[in-house]
Amino acid sequence: MNLEAVLPHEHRDDFAGKLGMWLFLLTEILFFSGLFLCYSYLRAKYPADFHQAGSDMNVVLGVANTIVLLTSSLTLAAGIVAIQRRRRRLALGCVLATILLGLVFLVDKAVEWTAEIHHGLYPGASHLARQPPGVQVFFGLYYTMTGLHGLHVIAGISVLSVMAVWVARGRIEPDRPLALENSGLFWHLVDVVWIFLLPLFYLAA
Repeated sequence: MNLEAVLPHEHRDDFAGKLGMWLFLLTEILFFSGLFLCYSYLRAKYPADFHQAGSDMNVVLGVANTIVLLTSSLTLAAGIVAIQRRRRRLALGCVLATILLGLVFLVDKAVEWTAEIHHGLYPGASHLARQPPGVQVFFGLYYTMTGLHGLHVIAGISVLSVMAVWVARGRIEPDRPLALENSGLFWHLVDVVWIFLLPLFYLAA
């Protein structure tokens, strides 16, 4: 009996899976590119006000969060290499470390936002309403763009949590780590976006 004719054939198209992920990332790049263009136009319109607003940013936390995200990209890349080398326990540890670093980023951002809100630096605050129009625009963009980035970090953590379960249960195979690789591509995009946000807001002064 021909077992191949009896057993169901599992369709596998890694090229299509990776292509689909890159197309999705392209839409994300276009989305954030539009926001960056909007920022560039408004900064050219209010250069002095943006410089003034940038002086109120916490550069230390901004740089610290950059280091956290860059480290998380390193741990995730190490996890992908580990699963390819059949070191499942190490791969799981690397994915969990990436998730932990993502949570650290969110906590740092929450601390920063809390301090800024306490000082009245948020849209609708009476203190900010008394500032020049460019300063108001700066913080409007700041909360919009970093907030959207934060949502992407949450989405990335959610996806990586699923990947951690799959790695632990052996669903990510050494010769077929496509799901983990695509998750890594999304996470790296999140990191790249933050690298652009850092100079736009924290180094604007």
